Amino acid sequence: MDIVKSLNLESRLNDLRDSLGEALRDRVVGPNADTRVQEIMEVDGPRWFADDRPVRIVHADASMFIGGLRALLLQTLHPLAMAGVAQHSDYKNDPWGRLQRTADFLAATTFGPADEAQKIIDRILHVHQFVVGTASDGRPYSANDPHLLRWVHVVEVDSFLTAHTHFGNETLTQEQRDGYVEDMSIIASKLGVPAPPKSERALRDQMKAFSGELSSTAESRDAIKYLMFNPPLPYPARAAYYSLVAATVATLPAWSRDLLRIPYLPVSERFALRPLGNVLTRGLRWITEPTAPFQRNSATDLA
Repeated sequence: MDIVKSLNLESRLNDLRDSLGEALRDRVVGPNADTRVQEIMEVDGPRWFADDRPVRIVHADASMFIGGLRALLLQTLHPLAMAGVAQHSDYKNDPWGRLQRTADFLAATTFGPADEAQKIIDRILHVHQFVVGTASDGRPYSANDPHLLRWVHVVEVDSFLTAHTHFGNETLTQEQRDGYVEDMSIIASKLGVPAPPKSERALRDQMKAFSGELSSTAESRDAIKYLMFNPPLPYPARAAYYSLVAATVATLPAWSRDLLRIPYLPVSERFALRPLGNVLTRGLRWITEPTAPFQRNSATDLA
């Protein structure tokens, strides 16, 4: 009888996991999830990255959810980059669409066939041609400005690597950490970033070079408020999201706190928020790994 009860419980847990996994995938990948997974993961052909490359290890991990939110928060601090988002992005009315496009970009360039990866790069470069304007301080901006492209790139790489350091399922060696930065430099170069960093040390140096350009603006404060406190989720799901926010806050650099208007509480963050992040990422990993396409896909050819 105990064996039967145990099997029934396991079956129910598996059903719950599958249901949650499908719901999450529909949100992140979009309504055409099955088709898109097949186009990216299951089509034969050379890839930009081999199976064992660090970029695949990092981008396959549930810590990416925290890294993605961290990147969005920090990216708001460059007034020109934030102006482009505020004036050209419909992120408040279509937040899931923005998330899905980002996830599609990461999946295609990391795991997809080389021609599919290049296709999405070309699409982004085309869209960027129309993202131009004037910030509230009177300065012009362009999404294809190599300097702004560098800011977006280094913040993303730093955020994904930081989140993986704290919450990833696999500890990276220093060689792998440098390898991840180098892998991402390949994608950055194709997007128009000049001389992107190829080591963790170079990444830190390029991040620091932006320190004098960052500030809190009305647009950034509005975006941060939306990202942290007004998620497009039903109330039962907000508890999990606020846990994600709390874990993300624990990874933010000390220099960003005044600009983001988020207090720095190192003891609470180390002993409360980071453990919460570990619980959250383990839960996300449990939900997503059994059906994650990159777990069952093993393309080994290189472009």
